[in-house]
Amino acid sequence: MSDSTLIDLSHTVEHGMITYKGLPAPIICDYLSREASRAVYARGTEFQIGKIEMVANTGTYLDSPFHRSADGCDLSELKLESLANLDCIVVRATDRRHRAIDRVPFDVAALRGKAVLFHTGWDAHWRTDQYFEAHPHLTGELAEQLVGAGVALVGIDSFNIDSIDDGARPVHSALLGAGIPIVEHLCNLGSIPDRGARFFAVPVKIKGMGTFPIRAFAKL
Repeated sequence: MSDSTLIDLSHTVEHGMITYKGLPAPIICDYLSREASRAVYARGTEFQIGKIEMVANTGTYLDSPFHRSADGCDLSELKLESLANLDCIVVRATDRRHRAIDRVPFDVAALRGKAVLFHTGWDAHWRTDQYFEAHPHLTGELAEQLVGAGVALVGIDSFNIDSIDDGARPVHSALLGAGIPIVEHLCNLGSIPDRGARFFAVPVKIKGMGTFPIRAFAKL
């Protein structure tokens, strides 16, 4: 029997929940209710078939290069090796003095091939108005350093990995332009160690979409 532990790093997707201010909340309902199904199946047998209407940027989600560029890989083209069982390094940024995170506290060369997750603690504001305002984010310069280091994936437990003070998105542009997936709206990063965990962030294999919710988790 395995003695490994799995740590959930995802928010729960709920009916009416706002993930990104300005985008609609998901609508979750029955397509076929248990009551209605009784007319379809044998006596004593019932099922529920659910229905969800939502934008792709809902809950904890992964961005593929197609999210940023029309010629980038979409969700269906991402290799599992780029999303699952990744060696993980957590960058602690809960004691930051500024919103902008512009460095990591070690040699970026140590990040090659790893999932780099930024723990800001901003997930504590999830489902509040504060979550949308003045959130921590990376800088374009740091994103370029991560690209140069050859990281496998970058994630953050904040509202956006970029500043949204203007329309520029240098972090998305740099990382996705280099084929590096991004995970936003993570949570519970304080429950995993700085090093040694394995990270999983696998979306549904959908053609023609760049973003989709995931069940992100770490294996200790």
